[in-house]
Amino acid sequence: MTLRHLRIFVAVCETGSMTAAASQLFIAQPSISLAVSEMEEYYGVKLFDRISRKLFLTENGRRALQYARHIIDLLDEMEQGVKDLDTVGQLRVGTSITIGTYLLPHYVRQLKERYPSVKVEAFIGNSGCIEQRILDNEIDIGIIEGVAHSSYICSESFPGDRLAFICAADHIFAGKTLKELGEIKDQDFILREKGSAGREIFDGLAASQELAITPIWQSASNQAIIHGVKEGLGISILPYFLVQESLERGETAEFKIKGLTLNRKFSVIYHRNKFLPKSAMALMDLCKGNA
Repeated sequence: MTLRHLRIFVAVCETGSMTAAASQLFIAQPSISLAVSEMEEYYGVKLFDRISRKLFLTENGRRALQYARHIIDLLDEMEQGVKDLDTVGQLRVGTSITIGTYLLPHYVRQLKERYPSVKVEAFIGNSGCIEQRILDNEIDIGIIEGVAHSSYICSESFPGDRLAFICAADHIFAGKTLKELGEIKDQDFILREKGSAGREIFDGLAASQELAITPIWQSASNQAIIHGVKEGLGISILPYFLVQESLERGETAEFKIKGLTLNRKFSVIYHRNKFLPKSAMALMDLCKGNA
């Protein structure tokens, strides 16, 4: 006994004839007759009385019709409910602080235009934390600076931003281009916490030049770092997106290192064993500029 049998049976009951049911379902009339006969044989009862070429439901047939309609309705409801999860359910997104501050609101607005019933739950933290939440299945997708490190995580990159060295507006480095990275070694540093993507890049850069950098401040707050730099407490390196306003207002100043440009990519990440709904795929396309 299959769902096909039940749909045919209901159609015969509602149209009053096997010929009409065949027309409604676009099925050959002999196949309709066979399906009804198979049902009767399966249950060992007569579902219809056939009198003067007309069909009349038996008592067993009426009872079967109630069950058949209920089963079909439940299945249709289940299929619709499962499909709607793609366009109605919840999407859990994790982003790095830079992306969460400047890019995610724009991406979510565009996503809501396409999927207005999707509820987006956002978590903002450093890239290492986002990666761990992917592994723990606490978020569906992540948008981070750089790339993921775990072999269990899939990563798709798209153009990002650049890192900028900043200092106080009256600092001796303000507006200058230093000849080499080593010129910064005696400066006080105010840096992001370990685990943030920008910090990883800077630490790797310093190590490659054999520079021992010990920050006087470490913070997860970009604004705290910018204020510290503004007050002349040290120099820092942060995403340009985050320092652009401070630079334009003249509160801080940028300095550069000759021959050194720290451009970087962003990445959309997700667990390799995770099924992604359509809304997640759409958000990924928005990030990569494919939508």
